[in-house]
Amino acid sequence: MKAYVFPGQGSQYCGMGRDLYERFPEARTLMDRANEILGYSITDIMFTGSEEELKQTRYTQLAIFLHSYAAAVLLGRDGVSMTAGHSLGEYTALCFAGAIGFDDAVRLVAKRGELMQNAGQINPGTMAAIIGMDDAALDGLLEEARAAGIVQAANFNSPGQIVISGDVDAVRKAVEIAPSKGARMAKELVVSGAFHSPLMKPAEKELAETLNTIDIRSAEIPVCMNVVALPVTASDEIRTNLISQLTSSVLWSQSVQAMVDAGVTEFVEVGPQKVLQGLIKRISKAAQTNGVDTADQVEAMINPA
Repeated sequence: MKAYVFPGQGSQYCGMGRDLYERFPEARTLMDRANEILGYSITDIMFTGSEEELKQTRYTQLAIFLHSYAAAVLLGRDGVSMTAGHSLGEYTALCFAGAIGFDDAVRLVAKRGELMQNAGQINPGTMAAIIGMDDAALDGLLEEARAAGIVQAANFNSPGQIVISGDVDAVRKAVEIAPSKGARMAKELVVSGAFHSPLMKPAEKELAETLNTIDIRSAEIPVCMNVVALPVTASDEIRTNLISQLTSSVLWSQSVQAMVDAGVTEFVEVGPQKVLQGLIKRISKAAQTNGVDTADQVEAMINPA
């Protein structure tokens, strides 16, 4: 069984998606339509914008969604039994799986990026990577760090690679004491907010209101969703999980394991960079991984030699 997986924030790079736009008319049509919906040119920011501009959350999320979705449409659905996406990537997965229409997905991703950027300004926070610590030890670390404020596990990326999120003081406290709890490394990340933590609450209510205006259908391909780490197709569950996702942990490691347990043996990362391929290899040694980012890679996948 084959699954397509879609990357999240942090995978962007200057010039992303330009070769897809220039080589494939279908990709060009999609990206031009996104510009029309947004009322500004996200493709200008993707193709020729500065790194500083591209890493603004309200642009980053749209850029990654567009690049990933365009590549996925070019590849088609043949042989794809399941999909999943890391955080923002879940929106790409749901659009690809037929649960959310493209126009609605563009509006939704734009709103989500804007809300998350604003929430980061209303409730300033930070995130940190904790490497080489098991989940049981992590619980003890977070419990101790909570004396300084809100902090929780934001991303379970792979065994021994976890990202925490919350108040600046609490995250820094966790980073400080992590080595004494057995962590091999603990490092604060450069981010614009405490994503996947209660500090995103200001965004949650508005996102729920936006989701309620959007037609969400049952997924035609099961999507293994972040907050439950289970394949989901029902529209009401999709809506509920998307709202919870903003403030809940991304159970990526658990999601990949659930897909493996369901029979997935091949994972194709569709979109910029190859972050997820590395994580999947650490979660399941037996899994086959591949990636499609550039026009040449799309071409090679569509027309294998």
